[in-house]
Amino acid sequence: MKDTPKSAKRTTATKKSAEAFTDEERAAIKERVRETKAAANKVDGESAVLEKIAEMREPDRALGKRLHAVIKASVPSLSPTLWYGMPAYAKDGKMICFFQPAQKFKTRYATLGFSDKAHLDEGAMWPNAFAVTTLTAADEARVGALVKKAVS
Repeated sequence: MKDTPKSAKRTTATKKSAEAFTDEERAAIKERVRETKAAANKVDGESAVLEKIAEMREPDRALGKRLHAVIKASVPSLSPTLWYGMPAYAKDGKMICFFQPAQKFKTRYATLGFSDKAHLDEGAMWPNAFAVTTLTAADEARVGALVKKAVS
């Protein structure tokens, strides 16, 4: 018995799975593959993050620059890296936080997100992402405190 029908089913299922992703999501997945290859080749994360921020449109670019500065000043030991095409910051190779520009998935606000590796636990429920539209001095202080707590 030939495997042709079985292969055809898998191809159809694969096509359906691929259709479940938006164009932006597929692009992010492709970026992640490139990032993994770059990491294997020891590409400088700081340069890659700054380049990615420079490519952003305003106001995402300004937010990305400020968040980068605040995160690096708050916890200099974090390593800048790219994560699905977004600026991210890792500790010991584990992603702690990331900046998702609004333009990335065509949302109305940018996001500062934290992974499950971030130690932000407070009781049985706590936020792991924050909408960001502007950054005041108080907001920057809060971001700095969150990042410090995340790596504690």
